[in-house]
Parts: sequence; C-alpha cells; structure tokens
Amino acid sequence: MKSIFTLLSLCFSVALVAQSPTKPDVIKQSLEKKTQITNSSLVKNVAFTNIGPTVMSGRVVDIDVNPENPTEFYVGYASGGLFYTNNNGTTLTPILDNAATLNVGDIAVDWQTGTLWVGTGENNSSRSSYAGIGILKSTDKGQTWINVGLPDSHHIGRILINPNNADEVIIGAIGHLYSPNAERGIFKTTDGGKTWSKTLFINENTGVIDIAFAPENFNVMYAASWERERKAWDFDGDGENSAIYKSTDAGNTWTKIADKSGFPTGSGVGRIGLAVFNENTVYALHDSQYRRKPKDDKKVSYNLTKEQFNKLTSAEVLALRNETLNTYLKEYGFREKFRAEGVKQLLSPGGMKPKELMTFLDDEMAVAFEEPVIGAEVFKTTNGGKTWKKTHTNYLDGIYSSYGYYFGEIRVDLQDENGIYILGVGIIKSKDGGKTFTSISKENVHSDHQALWVNPKKSGHLVEGNDGGLNISYDDGENWIKLNNIPVGQFYSVNVDNEKNYNVYGGLQDNGVWFGPNNARVNKSWKQSGQNPFKSIMGGDGMQVQIDNRNSNIVYTGSQFGSYFRLDLESGSRKYIQPKPAKKAKPYRFNWQTPILLSPHNQDILYLGSNKLHRSLNKGDDWEEISDDLTQGGKKGNVAYGTLTTISESPFKFGLIYTGSDDGVISLTTNGGGSWTKVSNDFPQDLWVSRVIASKFKKERVYATLNGYRYDDFTPYVYMSDDFGKTWKNIGKSIPTSAVNVIKEDTENENILYVGTDNGLYISFDKGTSWQAFSKNLPNVAVHDLVIQPTAKDLIVGTHGRSLYKTNIAALQEITPEVLAKSIAIFKIEDIRQNRRWGVTRSPWRQASTPEVTIPFYTNANKKVTVNVFAGDVKINTMVVDADKGYNETIYDVSFSKSGLKAYQKENKKAKLKKSDNGFYYLPKGKYTVTIGDAKSTFEVK
Repeated sequence: MKSIFTLLSLCFSVALVAQSPTKPDVIKQSLEKKTQITNSSLVKNVAFTNIGPTVMSGRVVDIDVNPENPTEFYVGYASGGLFYTNNNGTTLTPILDNAATLNVGDIAVDWQTGTLWVGTGENNSSRSSYAGIGILKSTDKGQTWINVGLPDSHHIGRILINPNNADEVIIGAIGHLYSPNAERGIFKTTDGGKTWSKTLFINENTGVIDIAFAPENFNVMYAASWERERKAWDFDGDGENSAIYKSTDAGNTWTKIADKSGFPTGSGVGRIGLAVFNENTVYALHDSQYRRKPKDDKKVSYNLTKEQFNKLTSAEVLALRNETLNTYLKEYGFREKFRAEGVKQLLSPGGMKPKELMTFLDDEMAVAFEEPVIGAEVFKTTNGGKTWKKTHTNYLDGIYSSYGYYFGEIRVDLQDENGIYILGVGIIKSKDGGKTFTSISKENVHSDHQALWVNPKKSGHLVEGNDGGLNISYDDGENWIKLNNIPVGQFYSVNVDNEKNYNVYGGLQDNGVWFGPNNARVNKSWKQSGQNPFKSIMGGDGMQVQIDNRNSNIVYTGSQFGSYFRLDLESGSRKYIQPKPAKKAKPYRFNWQTPILLSPHNQDILYLGSNKLHRSLNKGDDWEEISDDLTQGGKKGNVAYGTLTTISESPFKFGLIYTGSDDGVISLTTNGGGSWTKVSNDFPQDLWVSRVIASKFKKERVYATLNGYRYDDFTPYVYMSDDFGKTWKNIGKSIPTSAVNVIKEDTENENILYVGTDNGLYISFDKGTSWQAFSKNLPNVAVHDLVIQPTAKDLIVGTHGRSLYKTNIAALQEITPEVLAKSIAIFKIEDIRQNRRWGVTRSPWRQASTPEVTIPFYTNANKKVTVNVFAGDVKINTMVVDADKGYNETIYDVSFSKSGLKAYQKENKKAKLKKSDNGFYYLPKGKYTVTIGDAKSTFEVK
C-alpha cells in the first residue's frame, strides 16, 4: 500500500493547475517530482511537535454519526482533516493525516461496511476556503486512502451513499471558487468510484451545494444549485441559476422544480440548504439577496435606516453602541470593509460627516440600494416541490447578518416533522414548522454554525460543529458539552517574545488572539486546575502580533481590517490605535489581515499598512503617512482590495523599507518614506504579495513571495534579489505546485530559507536553489506563518488548520556547504544535568525514569554507522544506527555497556558507580566524546 500513499501524497500538487483541468502528463511529472523531494529530503528525520492550543478550535464542516451507536462518529474540519471517535468525543483521532490534503468539504460513511468518503475542498466560500483534490475513499477506517476522481472539482458540497448499496454514491460539486470550470454539478457512481457520470450540469459558474434524499426512498432526492463568483475584491453569492432540483431515479436525471412554485427565482437567489423529512415534505433554507420592501415608517428591525443614518450628526453616530452600528454596516452590505471602531475613527472631531462617509462607502462598495437584503428565510413543501410556502412572516434578523454565503445548513428532526434547526451566526430551532423560532446558542457554544447531526431515533440529541469546534446536547440545545481537545486552530499569524521560557502568540480565524508558553503540551491535564496554558487577549478574527522586545507585556494586535490595539498585558489596559485620515480625505483601505511591524531599530516606532504606509514614533498614539497609495488603487467591490499585505524594514538601515500589496505591487523606500520606487515590474502581475523580507545578512538582499490562490493559480512564486529589487531571481521553481504564504530567512545561516505553502513546509540549504520537504509529524496542512525564536533556536509553524508546531533547528543551522561535502558530521550535543532519579523505579506500575541525550549527525549517504561514546580514551558504549542520507538523530541513554563499564572501572578504580533499579549504570559527572568515523563531538554530564 506504500505506493498508494505516495500517489495520494502527491495528488495535491498535480490537481491544482491554475484555471485548467489537470492533464495526465502534468500529473505524472509532478508525482515524480514530489516523490523525489519527499523521499530524498535531508530533513526527513527532523520531527515537529504540536504545541496546541486546543482550548479554541477550528471550523467544523461536517459530522457523520453512527445511528446505531451515537458514541461513534467522524468530524471533518475545513482545513484540519478528518477525526474519529468511538467514545463520544472524549478523544478524537486524526485519520486523514496520511492523505494528500486536510481540506474537507463533506464526509459520508457507510456504517455497515465502514467505508469512508471524503469530498476534499471546503464547501464554504470564505477567504480561507481551500481547494481540494477530488474524492478520497478508504475501506480500512482511514489507514489508507485512494483518490477516486473529480480532481478538478476543487470544492465538494455534499456526498450521499445509498444505504442499500454502498457502491452507489452521489456527489454535489461546487467547483472552483475563483474561476469558471466544467467539473461541477452532480456526479454519480455505481461502482464505488471507479467510474463517474455527470448527471446534472448547469454552467461553469454554477455548482451544487447541497443534496438530500428521502429517508425511506433513496430514489427521491433534492439538490440545491448555487451560482457564485468570488474575486479578491468582490463576492457575488447569488444568481438566477441558483435553484432547487429533484430526482425520482436516484440521481440519474434531474428536474428543476423551483420555477413558478412559490420558491424565489431570479438574480437574487443565494445559497440554499435542504432538509428532507419524507418524499414530499422538504424544508429549504434560502439566503435571499433580494432587498426588503421599505416600510411606511422607514424602520427595520435594527432601528436604523440609511436615510436616518445620513441625517445623524457625527456626535450621534459616535454615541451609537458598536453593536448597533456594526449591524447597520452589515445589513447594508459593508460587511467586508468597515467595522464600528473604524467608522467612528473616521467620524471623530475633524473628520467626515455621516452623509459624506456614506457617499464614499457607496462609491467604494459599488452599492446604491436603500434597503438591506432579506437574508435567511425558510420555505416548506408538502407535495414534493410542486409548491413552496414561506414558513414565517417576520425577518430572521441576526441569523446571517448578510453572510449567507458562509452558512446554509438546515436540519429536520425525523421524529418530528415540525422540528427544524437553522444554522447561521447563531443556531435557532422551531417546534412549529418554522413559524416561530427560539435560540439555542448558549454560553458554551461558539458562533458561526456549520454542521449539525440530529439523532434520527432520539429527539433532542444533537452533535453540532461551528467555527469554534464541536458540541453535544442531549436536551435539544438547552445545554451543551464542548469537545475541544484536539489542536485544529486556524492560525493566520504567529510570533514569539524573548522571555527565558518564551511565549508564542498568534491570531486565529474567528477565534481571536492567544498566547501561551512554547513548552505547552497537548493534553487535558489543564482542566484539573482550570487554567489553560494559552490565554485569550483579543476577540474577532485574530490578526498579526508584534511584541515589544524590551517589555513583553506591551503587545500590538487586533482583528480584521486594521482594528488594532496596543495592549498592556500586565495592567489589562488597551488603546485603539488604527490611523485615521485627515479631514475630508478618503478613508483608508485596510486588508483583512492588516500588516503591522515594530521597527527593529526602535521599539517605540510602529508601522501599519492600509493602502498607504503609516508610521508612529510613539507606540501608535500618533500617526503620519509616509507614502502615497502603494497599490494599484483598489477596485469596486464588497471586499477590501488595493491594500498593503506585508511590511519589512532592513535591520541594516532605519527607513529602508519594503511593502507588498494584494494587487501585486512591491515598493521600496531607502529614506523613510521620502520617496518610493516600485520594484515589482518583472513579476507576474496582479498577484497577492504574501510576504516581502529584507535580509539580515546582506543589505541589498530581499525575498518576496506571491500567492495566486485568488486566481486559482497555485504556482509557487518565490523570488530573491541581491540589488534592492532591481532584478529578481525565481527560486521557487523546484517546489511542488502549491500557493506560497510565507518565506522566512534563518536567523544564523544565510543559506537556509523556509517556505510555507498551502500544502506544507519546505526548507532550502542553498538560498533556494533546491528545496527539501520539511514534514515529519507535520501533515499536509496550510502553513500561514513562520517565526524563529533565536535564543532557543526553535522554528514555530503557524498552520491554518492544525494549530502550532515546533522543532529545534540548532543542528540544521550548522549545515553549511562544507558540512554537506563531508561523509559524516556530528553537530553540537546538548549537555545533560545528572539526576538521582535516573533508573529509579518509584512505582510498580511505571517504568523507571530514563535519561536521554540526542546525538545529531549528518551522513552523505544511506548507510549503517557506528556511534562510539568515550570517557577519555575508554570506550564506554557503542550503538549501531541505520542512517539516512541527510540529518539523523540517535538517542543515547547515558549508560555504560557491560564491556564499557568493565573498561571504565579498570581505568577509574576509585570511581563510585551505583547500579540503578532498572539494572543500568549511568555516567557520572564529566565530559564525554562521541565519534562516528572520523567525526567527533562532546557533551557534559553536569
């Protein structure tokens, strides 16, 4: 089965060719390339350790529960893989980590045979909804996986298995997120995935988001098509091709049933979710993008209209509660760009008037409507879709808050036709068929609900997934159990401080900003004390973090679109520090993940990027613009665009600064913003600049990475310049196809670079001429950010789906061209402190404590090597190791071998050695030498 592992582990790199289906010859070439990189990696023996956190979670997209034994179920995380439990979630075991991707859209289980199906590629359409590689299948509970097709579908909406025939499977494919493609619609197999037939295709911009069948008859099923178009600057989640279809022959043929039935039709039809009670009774949850009809008093449920807002004074707007103002902004479509804190900054004394602000917003967002969208609405049919009727007369405010494209799940209790559940920002239920609803969002449940299993045999038993993890209820949502015990956090950024036992900081998708000690462990022992090692310091979507290296209590961080604060963790105080434009000037454009940077030359100086670069000389209290617009100028749409994404200041010179933008512009100033030069003309144009890094080893050197994900272009764009960006060298050509998020230069060895992609981590020992897969214990997950703690020599990996990983790179930093030319080299061996507990058995139920010294070494070929340990000239132990080409480690338990003990005692007759409980004699204090061939190194027992 190893060949299947290899094939699958490479599929990701070949399934994502930009904006076109993958060709067989490209697949073959990429398979060979990735195989070579993985198998020959010089660092394949360097292991990563997951340090959590687990207290928060990542986005759940699907749950499949064994109806005969509800304590057994599978949970799919959007970018964190698939997990299994048979103890009701007490423990969750990853079972997709040996596959090519952890990006999950939907899962399905045939509980009779145990066969698993995973539709890869998230079914939501957010900015971090990663593409997949098609359909994966396992017949051994996830030990092995086979890719059974649809690699160009990118995103899977739903999988259905015929309960009477496990080989008959229906797939709803949403298709590419950022470009048109043909592999979308409904696909069916009757031979377990060997062959597929496309049974419903609408067009290259319309896929299928949901399918559900009648519980008593698999032949009768309903499907929801969804027309959507996402760009980096705009998302259109509705269209006339969004509709409901029906099949009466198990998905072989389909008939559109929404027209002239009472269900909405036309250009304002958004995402649709389905819940089937029986052949004729179906609920549909619709995200209506049609506008609400104005009422005579011009008032809507949130008590603020656009007309009223324009008449308010600045002081009156400033007096509004942030919640009220945010609701207004969301309902009128300004959801992606503006938040209450930022708007209030713009309206503060000397700034814009409310009417001036709204005129700008209308122009910026390309909207001119006077009423908010209808939003979530529920329809029901009792005659198999011939007619539909809305179940409620009121608006379901607060369920979607104009984010309907991000939700769309509805469920019906198979024990009660009138019992339904709607998932959105909150979760609500109805016991009268949707006429009235009550909230079952509780204090123990995160917002943004994505998945729900309703026990078909026991009403009130719910298993629910959201952006913050997994919950179970046994009383119909009145109370919930939280099951966050695995590290599946979706980090956007990561940073570290300089404390002796340093802390790790990071911002997460929808889970705020957290920090904790680097030696945190993934376990449940913290529940004994009630104190998790990681602490929350910011809400919302957590973004970048900067820590004052003079005082780690001073932290700069915030949430989306530039809502940044200066925190004092010791006092608990915080100050809002987002720059505001001059009077009458246009508001700034802030990226979702607005870049910030503390100057390496002066920790009182802070940089922040909007569409311009801002500098504060007093920790964010006051700001000055030090550039004009450093982007291409933005585009009309509902997503902030034409914004800065990355900032880097050279450690060689204050004011030598690079910026990068989301529309492909890299700019350079050598005089603190006095003048700027565009240095990105030779790059592929318009791509997202994911990182620009000024080298610490050479003043003229700079690195840059571009990310084409938002054009469905997955080429790894990595560049280096040795002349301030005048000319660039492409150093990413040998990296397997995957969009690049970050490049990091090593802190001590100028030849070493690290690159994080949407599908893993790579390292180079020759400035990018060649790359090694860096992946032991690190699954194929998106790597968003990297940071090195220079004193501890630890590399911290911020993943978007599996939280944080750590590995020590001290030995790797010793790898130079001279080392690589040697046959064998031994790296520095860390000393060990003697402990009286070595070998002591303190309990009959536990093994004796055993010391360990790690001996790191390099060999230039796969070979068997002999490791000798000497005390002076006396050989005291020997180990034979099967070494791989590249980096290796062997563990020495600091004991004497029998012959070594005899020789040592003969040479050191006065030495007092004591036999331990486990029968070993351990080394006394002193210095010892390790040799492998001609190579040698030393360590000390202190």
